[in-house]
Amino acid sequence: MVAADNLATWVNERLGVELVDRHPLAGGCIHSAWRLDLADGSRLFAKTSEASSLPLLEAEAEGLLALTVAAGNEGPLVPVPLACGVAGPSAVLVLSWLELEGGRSTAKPPQWRGLGAALAHLHRHSLAISGAAGDRVGSAFGWPRDNVIGAFPQRNGWDDNWGRFFVERRLVPQLEHLAGSGAPLGQAQLLLERAGEWLAEHRPEACLVHGDLWSGNAAICAGGQGAIFDPAVYRGDREVDLAMARLFGGFPAPFFDGYEAEWPLPSGHRFRSDLYNLYHLLNHANLFGGSYMGQCQARIDHLLSRATDQERG
Repeated sequence: MVAADNLATWVNERLGVELVDRHPLAGGCIHSAWRLDLADGSRLFAKTSEASSLPLLEAEAEGLLALTVAAGNEGPLVPVPLACGVAGPSAVLVLSWLELEGGRSTAKPPQWRGLGAALAHLHRHSLAISGAAGDRVGSAFGWPRDNVIGAFPQRNGWDDNWGRFFVERRLVPQLEHLAGSGAPLGQAQLLLERAGEWLAEHRPEACLVHGDLWSGNAAICAGGQGAIFDPAVYRGDREVDLAMARLFGGFPAPFFDGYEAEWPLPSGHRFRSDLYNLYHLLNHANLFGGSYMGQCQARIDHLLSRATDQERG
């Protein structure tokens, strides 16, 4: 953990502000989170970790900056990266402070509806906006460099074919890691083959997506506007964000209503949602093991069975 004097000196050198106190915050499972109190009465947010974790924080900063640009004035609030580097023995990322008021259980339906509409605006606006050096606005899917999903490497690069990108850069690395760890999943190869077929006729636009949009990575701020954070960005099918928003407890229904009112999803999105969320279940199986292994196998079996029923039907 970075010493208080090291952090105060580093923040002053990088941002020209005086740090008078810091308070630990709950919620970080990979990094430590802090509220930084400044001499002028304002606040900043910081994440710290061991110095070797600097690439993870740099990837997060890059993703947040891209989302900030794509959000513009009508998208969700995004914490702005202000400084990222090494202070003493620790890697540090400093962000603008967002006064979060509530999450899934406390925010009001109109606020969630507004966040859904704001996300739709971000997705649409990103089609004409480049958010990072090397970002390719157009038909290519991916990101200029690899980043992470949680603490697991997320393979990127570029591909003009969405189905191939999702299979080769999302599903394959996760399934290969499980198999290499001695926990192969049944029918994995068949699933990969069929997934490419299922997505072959689906031609989404290459939107900037948050990439890790479960309910813990969004909240409503004190002013009523929705915010998103902790991204794993890339350019992909916008449906991946809406899919994950249904996973791990899920966002309230008004969120999806707000999105649909702004930019309706095409037919077939519920089946694709189950496929896209397999990626996140596999990631959790690789990171945490346990019951996620059974959930992954059940999801693979369900997808293959459901597709077979549709073909027969």
